[in-house]
Amino acid sequence: MNINPTESTMELTKLSPPQMLFGTEVDEKSSSEQFLLSMYDSVQASIFVVDVLEDGDFRYVALNPTHERWIGIHSDDLRGKKPEDILSAIDAAKVRQHYAECVLFGKTISYEQCLQFQGVPTWWSTTLTPLRDANSRIYRLIGTSSNITPVKQAEQAVGLQVEREQLLEAIAVRIHQSVEFETILHQTTIELRQFLNCDRVLIYRFEADNSGVIIAESTVTDPLLGKNITDPCFSGNREHYGRGCIQVVEDIYAAGLHPCHIDFLVSLQVRANLVVPIFKEQDMWGLLITQHCHQSRQWQQTETDLLKQLATQIGIAAEQTELRQQIKDLEAKLELQKQKQKNQLQQVRNFQALVRRMTEQIRDSLDETQVLQTVTQELAQLLNLDRCQIELYSTCETLVTITYEYSINLPQCQGLTKKIADRLEVYQPLLQKQPLQFLEIVPGWQPKLLVMSQMACPIFDTQGILGNIWLTRPSQEAFDEFEIELVQRVASECAIAIRQAQLYKQTQAQVKELEKSDRLKNQFLRTLSQELRTPITSISLAAQTLESVLTPAEILEIEIVPQLLQILHNECARESKLINDLLTLTYLEAEPDPPTLIAIDLQSWFHPIVESFRHLTNCQRQQLYLSVDPALPLLETDITELERIITELLSHVCKYTPAGESVTVSAHLRGDAVELNISNSGLELTSNELSRIFEPFYHLSKHDPWKHSGTGLELALVQKMVRHLGGSIYVESGAGQTTFTIKFPL
Repeated sequence: MNINPTESTMELTKLSPPQMLFGTEVDEKSSSEQFLLSMYDSVQASIFVVDVLEDGDFRYVALNPTHERWIGIHSDDLRGKKPEDILSAIDAAKVRQHYAECVLFGKTISYEQCLQFQGVPTWWSTTLTPLRDANSRIYRLIGTSSNITPVKQAEQAVGLQVEREQLLEAIAVRIHQSVEFETILHQTTIELRQFLNCDRVLIYRFEADNSGVIIAESTVTDPLLGKNITDPCFSGNREHYGRGCIQVVEDIYAAGLHPCHIDFLVSLQVRANLVVPIFKEQDMWGLLITQHCHQSRQWQQTETDLLKQLATQIGIAAEQTELRQQIKDLEAKLELQKQKQKNQLQQVRNFQALVRRMTEQIRDSLDETQVLQTVTQELAQLLNLDRCQIELYSTCETLVTITYEYSINLPQCQGLTKKIADRLEVYQPLLQKQPLQFLEIVPGWQPKLLVMSQMACPIFDTQGILGNIWLTRPSQEAFDEFEIELVQRVASECAIAIRQAQLYKQTQAQVKELEKSDRLKNQFLRTLSQELRTPITSISLAAQTLESVLTPAEILEIEIVPQLLQILHNECARESKLINDLLTLTYLEAEPDPPTLIAIDLQSWFHPIVESFRHLTNCQRQQLYLSVDPALPLLETDITELERIITELLSHVCKYTPAGESVTVSAHLRGDAVELNISNSGLELTSNELSRIFEPFYHLSKHDPWKHSGTGLELALVQKMVRHLGGSIYVESGAGQTTFTIKFPL
């Protein structure tokens, strides 16, 4: 007997006496007992009686007629049975728990529970009352139940409506906030599967060939995400979906489906199916699918309406995503020579991915072979080719050589050189930068004749023609416009790669020439310095000899003679220092030997070097200060080169410090480096002077208050020596002060 949850006032059919009330026969002798029987039979509430056995088990005694109608079980069929005899194992465990609690507490209890009778879930509000015998043992339970299924269904409907609204609002918010399209689809499948409590939710996107791919999925069974799926019976259903119709299959074996369609669904582990089309503008974009995999399911109208609303939102999201992509593409095209290109359809997205990978390879690699060999392989795999070749023209454009090739079944031709004049009808349009495609019969494939489709696309740029890309497909199907456009774009990228590789080779050749010139220059400077050292030494020796000869003759008493001798000595010394500086500079530029490192204590090492300039600063009325952080760790360095660096910088700073100003030398720890500062006051340099101060032979002559001369190589040598020691040097000037800063990492 089927349950009718709305039945509550149906006229009750009285049972003929004698009746069994609570297990006792009742006749017409007792009016009070007849009254109780009348109430038991006619009351609208459901009443049931349960015996509590000595061993604590439970047996049903009777049901009143109302309860019989509700659950579809006759009282006689129930009498003497345990809960497990009429209920599922789960429901029987629940009612036993309540019966045991009533016996345990020994008082009336009330509760709500959902039970299934004949496969139909029903909600009950039940009150259990215990009855005691003369020994106060609870021997029987009287239960009264009210069917509250309509109330619960109403509550569930309200809850489901709230959840539906929340689900729709969530996807609308994501679309409004321009969340990534993949994220929207992923979250929608998860939330919809949880809401419907089904096994699998899919979003299926159509491809151009009526196949499709699963682009989003939430499942508790075998995943299908990312798989290209083609339904053999779909061609008849596409027009059905295209009209906005849906497919509701509660059981694939009872829905009248075509056998091939049933086999297809079984291969995907589908038992029940609910499919709603997704439209983008006026075109069918895909399908929103919910599935039960192991059992049938009765799909509700509210569930169908929810899927329709979600499909509409997904279509809006798809349109919005495509619009954002179009805007990005338009901006990119405006930046790249404002060239307009048509928006690509869905089936060319993989083509665009190939172009992006090529661009990244060209950007990251200067190896022409790696880029072009990868292009041939990926083009062959993407377009299902038997062979892809890149051939390059000779300089005079009379020969062409197959330089790169990827072949699956056809013979290898890489390295083959052909004369253009032998196939002028093919190469004439290619040399004019026009793509070409035709059919060719492949010899040697008898008895089966093989006709192949071939396309050639020229590789060129503004500087001229470079070569061609050849594509061979084992069919008579022509290359469509999207494929031609792809190959043209790939050819443009190939031209960039080839030109970039040529430019790189030219640059490398120029670098080698510059290195050779630099080596020759350094060799010349070393030779020149060596050649200049000999006459300077001779001149200095002659000056000393002349001075010793003139001294006894008292010619030195003539005022100009000592002055001339002093000039001769100074200039010899200056030229000798210039030669030594040139030799040191060329040595440092020509990959010098690594420095000899010694650990020194700057606190004790700095003092004698700085003090050696005390007399000079006093003569020039300058103040000299030294500040060394006592917590400085030992510094490992080449002591000879470091002393030369400090001495040259102090000489330079003292030279350009006016009278009355100060020179300060300091050493401190800055992070993980030792920082040395040599600064002076009264001098501020321009940005141009700061940028050129380390150039060889650059003089700050207008700032020299003492009119000292120098070789002009001092600061250039300082910079080279600091770098040789693994440090860095820079200069800052401002607020009437100039500071040289040297940093040596610990």
